[in-house]
Amino acid sequence: MAEKRRVGVEIMCDSKSAKADGDKEFLSQTGVSALLRGALLKLLESRPEDPVGFLAEHFGHLSSEADDGGAEHQSVSRALWHLSLAHHSQRSAFNNNVRVAYELLTQGVPRRLSGGVHGRLYSEMLRCLCSEGGLSGSTAAPLLRRIQSHDYEAVPFELFRQGVLTCAVFADYIRKSQCLYAAVASAPDRPAERTLCQAVLSTLREALETADGTDVARYLEASAKISPAKVAQAMAEAHPRAQRQDGPTMDAQEFEDAAAALFIARVRIVT
Repeated sequence: MAEKRRVGVEIMCDSKSAKADGDKEFLSQTGVSALLRGALLKLLESRPEDPVGFLAEHFGHLSSEADDGGAEHQSVSRALWHLSLAHHSQRSAFNNNVRVAYELLTQGVPRRLSGGVHGRLYSEMLRCLCSEGGLSGSTAAPLLRRIQSHDYEAVPFELFRQGVLTCAVFADYIRKSQCLYAAVASAPDRPAERTLCQAVLSTLREALETADGTDVARYLEASAKISPAKVAQAMAEAHPRAQRQDGPTMDAQEFEDAAAALFIARVRIVT
């Protein structure tokens, strides 16, 4: 009797073990294990206030990719989503996400382009990064001409990382320049005086010239050091209160273009 019970227990254990192995194989073959593992890693990395909402958005994003179709579009979309998870100032997390984005875009790359991301995908991703960063097409175009690659080229990781970082920093820099213009303008609905704008642009140029050119993020740090006091000083020196009068003006777009040109001139051209 005891022997029968022992045999019965062994059969049940074998059955449970086989079922567990079958479940594990199913999860592995369907990609669910990797999907869940990736989601949990992103959750731990981001540590959002609403973990359940974060996971819902994550899986909703993956679902929308599947509905959209197109392998390349899905790869770019997923890469952009990963890049959005950490600001470039969070350098360690940002670099990790850049690595994930790079690996996503190199999946299925032809053997002749095995040295990196396809140039066309790289350029498309940079355009999307600039757009999602709030940059207009006209503002982003001069920068993209400097850093994008030819369609037939393979982009290695370090060049990929530098391009992504440059676009992220440039978007923040442009927002900073817009704040500077707002500080110069006397009213939101009126253009600022040209002499004042030129004085602030000169101060911005001086700040950029003192930055370390080996790291593009230093340009943003340099521009951020232009405090309201420095703006007021530049304005006062350019246009003493006793001499103020109506004169030539500069609109917000012209100021933004001039500020962008100061930044772009310091970005190395990709050849």
